Amino acid sequence: MRTIVARLDSDGDVLLAGPAVRAAAHAGEVVLLCGHAGAQAAELLPGVDRVVRWDCPWITAPAPEVRAPDIEGVVALLKGIRADVALVLTSFHQSPLPLALLLRLAGVPRIVARSTDYPGSLLDVRLRDDPDVPEAERALEVARAAGFELPPGDDGRLAVKTPPETPEVGPYVVLHPGASVPARAWSPDRCAQAVAALAAAGHRVLVTGGPGETGLTRHVAGAHGVDLGGRTTFAELAGLLAGADAVVVGNTGPAHLAAAVGTPVVSLFSPVVPAARWAPHGPHVLLGDQHAPCRGSRARECPVAGHPCLDRVTPDRVVAAVSDLVGVRT
Repeated sequence: MRTIVARLDSDGDVLLAGPAVRAAAHAGEVVLLCGHAGAQAAELLPGVDRVVRWDCPWITAPAPEVRAPDIEGVVALLKGIRADVALVLTSFHQSPLPLALLLRLAGVPRIVARSTDYPGSLLDVRLRDDPDVPEAERALEVARAAGFELPPGDDGRLAVKTPPETPEVGPYVVLHPGASVPARAWSPDRCAQAVAALAAAGHRVLVTGGPGETGLTRHVAGAHGVDLGGRTTFAELAGLLAGADAVVVGNTGPAHLAAAVGTPVVSLFSPVVPAARWAPHGPHVLLGDQHAPCRGSRARECPVAGHPCLDRVTPDRVVAAVSDLVGVRT
């Protein structure tokens, strides 16, 4: 059995596909189809035999141009995989049908997805409901609809391959200030205040970020934290998070990476998407006004002056949340 598992957005989304991947892998080989923005996470997922990268024009932001030669190339690539079944994993606001069409043109004999739209002959198994449950569970339901089950002893939590050891020694707390969607990030000044407050409470604070966030991490770390911005790969970040007492982070990939390595999360969660679906899939404290005017808007930039859903969270509340979580691990 060879299965294509498709999850075409970012690293956090790919991590949440992990339980579905492991269920498919219990039956045979898994080829994970993902965008370049999700490839780092794909390489860490247990059960993945091969990663195929493709930036999908109806998922990726900013969207690449749709060109006939590119689409023809993707169909040829999918055909060459010679899959027995494909699982198309999507968020509640995404349609699986464009990709299902390409998979059908590639000759994949069985395609399974969740779709509120009528799929015609594009899907062989269609889940019509859209329950308000964690995203990892929604993805696993698609795998189960295809006939796959988790192997014995697998509890369905997020997981990654054993991350590399980190030279950092504990105890320490990680604060990750950035987010791929600005509306989901705590303001830099609030983050810097939280680092100072955590340090005053006796915590060693490591501030992490990607190569394009070094200015942000330098500002946030200030004189009270350790600036690690741009100094870790995604796999090395997994190791760093695994050694932390707790992680303070917004609704972004490292929140799910922390959950995957069993570290509790203080989740600064903007309600532009529902926390019921996207909060960390593990021990966490949820901070942020979940009834703010931006609720459910899926906004990329905050539509409300002052970003009140998050910036009304005080550093003291973060310190208290970290205190509640220290020692709580999965």
